Amino acid sequence: MSEKTPTALAHLDPELAQQIISHSTTLDIPQNTEILRDGQYVKVIPIVLEGLIKVFTRHEDKELLLYYIQPNESCIMSFAAGLKNQPSRVFAITEEETQALLLPIDKVTLWIKQFPDINTLFFQQYNIRYSELLDTINHVLFHKMDSRLFNYLQEKSRLTGKNPIKISHRQIANELGTAREVISRVMKKLEVEGKVKQHSNQIEILN
Repeated sequence: MSEKTPTALAHLDPELAQQIISHSTTLDIPQNTEILRDGQYVKVIPIVLEGLIKVFTRHEDKELLLYYIQPNESCIMSFAAGLKNQPSRVFAITEEETQALLLPIDKVTLWIKQFPDINTLFFQQYNIRYSELLDTINHVLFHKMDSRLFNYLQEKSRLTGKNPIKISHRQIANELGTAREVISRVMKKLEVEGKVKQHSNQIEILN
């Protein structure tokens, strides 16, 4: 890979950063690619360099979007499962074309022993993910669907930098863990309220 140190590694011990660069690979991943399956054993831990990855949990036939992995972030759930050699309890899909640095889990295990500094790379993200998961739980338990849906659309627009957003009612339903019919009904309500405008295959956020 390039000799340039990725931003995510810039604050690490230089020797550790060089070890990561030497033993990791950079992969360009197309949009809408599943990069981690529920129940899969984790062999590599991704650090997103460019693009966006979304992480889900699944229960029976329901799915729920947990959080996004943005540039210079990693998947803490993959990190935990990989270190414990346990099957993943989440699955991950690229939201858009993504470039990721893939760290082999066997090397990460060694680096943790040799370079305590690597904790900076991962454990600081526990706080981020913990806060995001609390927000998700609060939205699911205490917010009405119209508020959840509008917040979801605003966040997706912010992360992707796109407005309108090209997305189907079915995809929204899958990510919010509900039925397509519910999304269609609530989307119509938001449109009547002047918050969104629906085009043939896109949704525009108006305020």
